[in-house]
Amino acid sequence: MTLVLSSCQKDFDPTTYAPPLNINGYTSSKQIATSSLVAHWAFDGSLIDSVSNTAGTNTGTSFGTGVKGKSLQGALNGYVTSNTPAAVQNLKSFTLTCWFNMPLNDKGIVGLVDVAKSSDFWGNLTLFMENNGDASTGRLVARSYTGVVNNGGDNFLKLVDPWNKWNQIAYSYDATTSTYKVYFNGSKIGEKVVANLGQLTFQDASKMVFGTVQFQTTPSLTTSTGKQDWASYLTGQIDEVKIFNKALTDVEIGSLSKLEGRGK
Repeated sequence: MTLVLSSCQKDFDPTTYAPPLNINGYTSSKQIATSSLVAHWAFDGSLIDSVSNTAGTNTGTSFGTGVKGKSLQGALNGYVTSNTPAAVQNLKSFTLTCWFNMPLNDKGIVGLVDVAKSSDFWGNLTLFMENNGDASTGRLVARSYTGVVNNGGDNFLKLVDPWNKWNQIAYSYDATTSTYKVYFNGSKIGEKVVANLGQLTFQDASKMVFGTVQFQTTPSLTTSTGKQDWASYLTGQIDEVKIFNKALTDVEIGSLSKLEGRGK
């Protein structure tokens, strides 16, 4: 006699028994500095800041696959403008974080995020990729109305192998120490102390733009200047733009980078 046994038991999947991802006590990026988050553009099929409900206005952009959900897909002459949320206009300290995925910029500087200053050439708070990168190196400029956070004598920060993949930038200012810091994929790459600067005071900051700098929009977001032939537009993607009203710690920024990079 032959005994035949059958079972509808599913194949063993070891991942179902794995503990949840835990980075420095955090299991989700939503747990990091929650009470200090003053603006968040997830670009998950929407141009709305989920904190203030401020809606952006599209010019030639679309949505693509993001580091989390969807992302803002840029284009030549494409960008998104928005009214600047009141909490962003009134920042005294800050951290700005965002993810980008872009090709080497060979047509001019590429703005990622720019909180405009409508009376001046440069914005109140600006992140852009500088000209003259190469196949293995990018040049990031992180500036506020007080000046540029630099890496030695040149007004840029070197990014190693940044092209055609997702990377996170974090830019912070701590009013208690008058210190700016810039991070790339969770690691600090630049720091600058502006003696006795103290609390920030943004000026004429009612507008902001994603995907270019303030003077490349139509019309320009500043009365100081219009389009420049050395400036261009993001043809890649940007995602998970967050602004906090404090300088995040190294641990918070590193944890945010790791968790968001895993879609958490």
